[in-house]
Formats: sequence, C-alpha cells, structure tokens
Amino acid sequence: MADKTLKITLVRSACTNTKKDQTATARALGLRKIGDTVEQPDNPSIRGMIFKIKHLVAVEEI
Repeated sequence: MADKTLKITLVRSACTNTKKDQTATARALGLRKIGDTVEQPDNPSIRGMIFKIKHLVAVEEI
C-alpha cells in the first residue's frame, strides 16, 4: 500500500439523517459539502473512516 492515494468524494449529505459521529468523520476527512473531493493516503485508519461513511462517499484509487 506504499505511495497509494485515495480520491474521496462526498456524494450524499453528511448533515441530514446521519449520526453525529458520521458527520464528524466526514469533516475529519476534509469533506464539507456535497461534491467536495479530497486526496488521502491509503492506510488502515483512512480506510476505516471510509468504511464508517461508505454510504455517503465515492472512492477511487489513484
């Protein structure tokens, strides 16, 4: 997993009808609004955060 990057895009709202910890996870990844995209390193902690909000995001491996 060395030198891999994940491109994470928020595709559904993290504010409405989601638990507070899921909203906090999205914000911790750097996702604020629908359509926001961030690049994060591919590591177990980021993968765990993505798993927690997998219904809100789209993920691509770069």
